Amino acid sequence: MDAVLQAKRNELMARWQEIYDLTGIAALLNWDQSTYMPVAGGAVRGRQLALLERLAHERRTDPAIGRLLDELQPYAESLPRDADDAAHLRVMRKIYERSTRIPAAFAAEFAEHTANSYMAWVAARPQNDFAAVRPYLQKTLEMSQQMAEFFPGYAHIADPLIDFADEGMTVAMIRPLFEELRLALAPLVATISQRPPVDDSFLRRNYPKAQQIAFGESVIRAFGYDFSRGRQDETHHPFMTKFAHDDVRITTRVDEHDLGSALFSTMHEAGHALYELGIDPAYASTALDTGASAGVHESQSRLWENIVGRSRRFWEHYYPALQAAFPAQLADVDVDAFHRAVNRVSPSLIRTEADEVTYNLHVIIRFGLELELLEGKLSIDDLPEAWHARYQENLGVAAPDDRDGVLQDVHWFGGPIGGSFQGYTLGNIMASQFYAAAVAAHPAIEDEIGAGRFTTLHTWLRDNIYRHGAKYTAQELLLRVTGQPLTLTPYLTYLRTKYNAIYGLL
Repeated sequence: MDAVLQAKRNELMARWQEIYDLTGIAALLNWDQSTYMPVAGGAVRGRQLALLERLAHERRTDPAIGRLLDELQPYAESLPRDADDAAHLRVMRKIYERSTRIPAAFAAEFAEHTANSYMAWVAARPQNDFAAVRPYLQKTLEMSQQMAEFFPGYAHIADPLIDFADEGMTVAMIRPLFEELRLALAPLVATISQRPPVDDSFLRRNYPKAQQIAFGESVIRAFGYDFSRGRQDETHHPFMTKFAHDDVRITTRVDEHDLGSALFSTMHEAGHALYELGIDPAYASTALDTGASAGVHESQSRLWENIVGRSRRFWEHYYPALQAAFPAQLADVDVDAFHRAVNRVSPSLIRTEADEVTYNLHVIIRFGLELELLEGKLSIDDLPEAWHARYQENLGVAAPDDRDGVLQDVHWFGGPIGGSFQGYTLGNIMASQFYAAAVAAHPAIEDEIGAGRFTTLHTWLRDNIYRHGAKYTAQELLLRVTGQPLTLTPYLTYLRTKYNAIYGLL
């Protein structure tokens, strides 16, 4: 690269670093809002987030960035597609072109609105007060529809919103995939429902908060979560957030009468954090310093939470330590009973606490409701009843109120309607593909899990997935790592094998 091109590249990267830093500051304010901020600070916090989004949006859409990208395009085209600079320029152009379609005033208004909507949801959910958030949700729907309209030419109004989170995916691709999955899960759920129920009542004994947090943190340290580059705090709805390459934080939610709630949410969010912490340090503060997609991100959280954390081999090692942490509560429970309990299949109301077999039905319900809202086929007024009806139809359960119905998930109250949920099921599918590839490369991984060692698995994931950040799309990454496009086969094989062993299905 000659000196002139190098200077242009340096200017572009410096401009992008400002965008990265503004995004990190906004993430810090969002984290504070969800953890320690006093309730009365909500109104001003919304204004602050709107200001940051306006400043970031102005920088993302600065004509100077477009000019630099155009001037560097011949250089980008001269490089192999998988060269770092080619990827940097490709991803920055995608973000620039997407951002220039959204007016700055709209971006700022939406940031302020979702901050205010989140605070309204925090207050309304414990009170079962859908009426309090209804006007916020109505405005979110209208703004989500307007956002989609900034991207004309889509086949479905949800497609642009889905593309924000899972690039290249569309309603036309997801609907048949989800239907195929639903049809495969239905007989599995039906067969399991005919077996004697698994006793998990001991999970609801009293488990003091401090011991729960200490045990969970000991597990994720072993996974590889680096507390010198992160921390864990409590929140209403667990999440992972990233302020910078070396500051990636997680949150959990503790219920002293539900041992699994904090434990598995801690593993889940740590999986997200391991991904972000494993990105190549050379990508720090650039457009590549983030995950490939929502689905790939979820594949890592679900892999560590479920494929590892709910496995029989994992508990062969960790159950004695858990019993030592809670001797009175678990003295009469052996490892087999515990493993069966944390994998109990039972249709339930809460997505984040659902078992692996029924979990995707929760996602499919939400995805369908999102599409109908955006299409104008379902109104916000009718949403609570539609929610209850879908749960009764698909899972055979119905919440007694909206608190565990339409109010249970934060997504529509802290972001757009559309593009929020498909990544969860895409992640489950990809997790099994990635894990199968890891074990094929290193057959000793499962024995190592049984000994409480995770270095081989973590290293393989870092080298094959994490380090690339946003360099590849999800589809490119799947082909590169597994040799296959997205496929249900490994996931269904995993579920059938695991639950056959637990429930004796065959």
